[in-house]
Amino acid sequence: MTHELTVLITGAGGGIGRGLALAYAERGANVVLVDRNAEALEQTAALARAEGREPLVRALDLSDPAEIEACFAWLRERGVKLGALVNNAGLGAWKSVYDLSVAEWDYVLNTNLRGTFLCAREAAKLMRETGGGAIVNIASTRALMSEPNSEAYAASKGGILALTHALALSLGPDRIRVNAISPGWIENGDYAALRPVDHAQHPAQRVGRPDDIARACLYLTDPGNDFVTGANLVVDGGMTRKMMYEE
Repeated sequence: MTHELTVLITGAGGGIGRGLALAYAERGANVVLVDRNAEALEQTAALARAEGREPLVRALDLSDPAEIEACFAWLRERGVKLGALVNNAGLGAWKSVYDLSVAEWDYVLNTNLRGTFLCAREAAKLMRETGGGAIVNIASTRALMSEPNSEAYAASKGGILALTHALALSLGPDRIRVNAISPGWIENGDYAALRPVDHAQHPAQRVGRPDDIARACLYLTDPGNDFVTGANLVVDGGMTRKMMYEE
């Protein structure tokens, strides 16, 4: 049950984040939505309102530590009793390792990894005052396997996995559970446009949808699952278990 839960979702302006926001809103949770794209964020908020919820909304650049701290101070001022945080926001810099600049590397790492840490730290400060909570960090199967020209993204997601189990140990005494989800191919665009071969390459025989990640988050933030912490739940249709050979 989520009807008494207040959950903060980063990167809620679209894709998996929007799917998460609507999944929680549909189940009666109070949702706090943040994204750097204010226009996209408002579109998600409108969809949540259609489910009968009135979300708290704030534009936020996760690469800026001061903005993160101000966001959580704003929640404290409003008396928000935060029960869950989903660190979903993330981005990449898809270019040759020979051309990737220090500024580009730093922006990806600061947004994805440092932003996840700072949101978790600030959320934990609120959660420990009200008896605990749950943090879910959205990593990626790219933390476990890669394609070329993904160094910054892969490093950030690998860092998130390590951060997850470290936080699980540190925050456990405050009854705060910390887990990760590593999505595989989750189609956020036109699902009907996918080819049969796209689906068939997955052992599960289909490409993933945002709802697949939402259901995993709902499981990990359910207070009844308080024995699950420090875990990484891979939601990829089995692709990381499939041996790949050239034919």
